[in-house]
Amino acid sequence: MDVQLQALKDASIRKGKRGIMRVVFGRTGILLGLLLLQLLLLFVIIRFLAQYVYVFFGGQIVFGILMLVIIVNRQENPVFQLTWTALVLLFPVFGGLLYLYVEMQPGTRVLAGRIREIDERTAQLLSQDPATVHALQQTGRRTAQLIKYVWKNDGYPVYQNTQVRYFRSGEEKFEQLLQELAAAQRFIFLEYFIISEGYMWDSVFEILKAKVQEGVEVRVLYDGMNELYNLPSDFSSRLKSAGIRCRAFSPVYPVISTHYNNRDHRKIAVIDGHTAFTGGVNLADEYINRRERFGHWKDAAIMLRGEAVRSFTVMFLRMWNIYDKLENFSVYLKTGDVSVPAQESRGFVMPYAANPFGKEKTAERIYIDILNSASQYVHIMTPYLVPGHEMMQALVYAAQRGVDVKLILPHIPDKKYAFALAHSYYKKLICAGVQIYEYTPGFIHSKVFVSDNKRAVVGAINLDYRSLYLNFECAVFLYGVPQICDIEADFRATLPKCQLMTMFDVRHDRWTRKLAGMFLKIMAPLM
Repeated sequence: MDVQLQALKDASIRKGKRGIMRVVFGRTGILLGLLLLQLLLLFVIIRFLAQYVYVFFGGQIVFGILMLVIIVNRQENPVFQLTWTALVLLFPVFGGLLYLYVEMQPGTRVLAGRIREIDERTAQLLSQDPATVHALQQTGRRTAQLIKYVWKNDGYPVYQNTQVRYFRSGEEKFEQLLQELAAAQRFIFLEYFIISEGYMWDSVFEILKAKVQEGVEVRVLYDGMNELYNLPSDFSSRLKSAGIRCRAFSPVYPVISTHYNNRDHRKIAVIDGHTAFTGGVNLADEYINRRERFGHWKDAAIMLRGEAVRSFTVMFLRMWNIYDKLENFSVYLKTGDVSVPAQESRGFVMPYAANPFGKEKTAERIYIDILNSASQYVHIMTPYLVPGHEMMQALVYAAQRGVDVKLILPHIPDKKYAFALAHSYYKKLICAGVQIYEYTPGFIHSKVFVSDNKRAVVGAINLDYRSLYLNFECAVFLYGVPQICDIEADFRATLPKCQLMTMFDVRHDRWTRKLAGMFLKIMAPLM
């Protein structure tokens, strides 16, 4: 009984810690801190330095103009420029200092340079098979052009000879993941945005400890924000004492954290270089409905076996080596003979990673290309809907030219501000002919695009600014793969559990949500 009480007490302390950390070290804390700084300066000027008020406000104007010149002349998305401009005009000191903190940090430039260096030094490990490209050109010329674009800008090739399995829920993925982990013989690489103690992680951890005893190399990489919010302070030491190599990507430290805005949002598991998982499912109990947070949690994942896993192995090792001397990747790319039945490996598979410092915004381009090339339908499941101008135009244009565009979104949100933002886009989309559904049992966390029974994407990439522009992400693009029909079947099976949103719903939405959505749109790219 004493042990149980102590466990409950520790859990309560961790929960309180997470709440405090979110405010103090998260984006909210920084925004509040800078806003309070500006208010404090105004109070000091008015109360004690009234005779210098003209100097102060004149200095504000000069500072604001300088910041606007910097913002307008930087090479970045115009939507971000507009948002920063509005913020600087409204709050010159607050907006200007926030911009300097977020966009011009030395740590961010160092990180970007290191990533470019690693990508260049390991580029030769991912080569494009000309025969695969030729075969793709014979069946899908438009898709071959998309593949060429990704290969040219990000260096991720398209593969054949890869078995694909789609999971309609976190529970299905979890069951298969445990089996694959237990069968590992050489190495296990896990990279997850969120790891949280509970049944799911405990089950995985037990297998990992056993595998280490068998001589299997195990590495665990998780995001630094997750380290603050979800994990006990001794988490990494416990893993290391079990023989597991682990680290946090971009740990968050008070004051000196310099690239907190770019998070590792990927969900990757690689086993022996021949099997890989990705999708929306993290290692926490809500993802398998062992813990209820926002009603029923609907998620999706995908497993690959065969040649395409090579890209995920390289993806993981690139992230792992950001803070280390570059190791020899090739020893992990020798998978030996991988038996993949021919009837289960038809079609083309392209795993890819999205990099906030990349030359192109690949994640958004792939989604837009699917919308622009569709002739029959595009069906989408996403937890967040905060599209930029180009994405919004692609959704609208597809619907207006007769393509059946349907989106499934959550009915019970995990973030009320994101829900309000999503609702602010409903009117324009519905008027254009886009059908929007909300999953009434709870929360949709799947990140899925499927089109014309030919093309699909399953991965970790949400339909919002943070995923498309700021985070490290990953997904799998599929073309002509039989399992695309499984993805579409999952979408159709989910529809009866959803409520179709209409203009009546838009007009009668809560006025507080409408008002919040209007104001939040100003800051949407920064959220």
